[in-house]
Amino acid sequence: MKQIRQNDIIIGVLCVSSSEVLFGLSYMFTKTAMDTAEPFALLGWRFLLAILVMFLCIKLGLIKMDLKGKPIKPLLIIAFFSPCLYFIGETIGINHTTASESGVFLACIPVAALLASTLILKKKPTKMQVTGILITLSGVMITIFAVGLVSSLSIIGYSFLFIAIIAYALYVVFVEKAAAYSVIDITYVMLLFGAIVFGILAVNEAIINGNINELILLPFKERNFTIAIIFQGIGCSVIAFFLFNVAISKIGVNRASSFIGVSTVVSIISGTISLNENFTIYQIIGAFVILSGVYIANTNKADDKKDTD
Repeated sequence: MKQIRQNDIIIGVLCVSSSEVLFGLSYMFTKTAMDTAEPFALLGWRFLLAILVMFLCIKLGLIKMDLKGKPIKPLLIIAFFSPCLYFIGETIGINHTTASESGVFLACIPVAALLASTLILKKKPTKMQVTGILITLSGVMITIFAVGLVSSLSIIGYSFLFIAIIAYALYVVFVEKAAAYSVIDITYVMLLFGAIVFGILAVNEAIINGNINELILLPFKERNFTIAIIFQGIGCSVIAFFLFNVAISKIGVNRASSFIGVSTVVSIISGTISLNENFTIYQIIGAFVILSGVYIANTNKADDKKDTD
């Protein structure tokens, strides 16, 4: 039994680490794609491609999904919080605030997830998990302040970023509660719901801006946009969401959430290498602190027993 638990930890850690690397790499693709596209156009195409790939994999028998006899409501709740509410909050929030402000807000997601897990799942975090997550949070703050904190004082922006934080925290909690469903079931409904919601938002955005033809032709005209939706649609929406959902089922919300800072480290490195962004000594220190926090949150052997209670 102990060996099974150890295998779950190994699988969970590998899955969540891989998903955070993919999420971190998406930063540079988003930045290049946003030069030629509106936010919801990118999200709409991203999730449309993702659900088409997922549907094709199911039809080819590469993966199996079985929702017969199961209520769909729990999965719709998950999909409502993420990707829908989270990405709406994040997109609008980032658009109305500065990059440093949005970074500070979104860095609080692990703390919010910890609180949601405690209140809803009644899973009291261990001292090491709390310590590790707080250290990770401080590491993210260091990297943000390293490039300078610029204030927008946007109530709208702050409100939507707060919505994004709460949505993501509730998403991870409800994924853990949905133990009766396979990871494929959860991921498929998330992508389908995302494709519908962001497809509608993208079309409405294009109609308002008077560029519906440009929205349709974007993947065929703009190379950077095409590369972005391929990576984000398949790499992030299909693979990373799947891996993160697996991780939650294997190691729980508290452990999985402690890895979120890894995407910050990856985004810094990828931005430095691909986008020629500055990489200061303070960012190096911040990255080290982030990874130290992740390590501390996941190394206490006594936690394993407590997590299974």
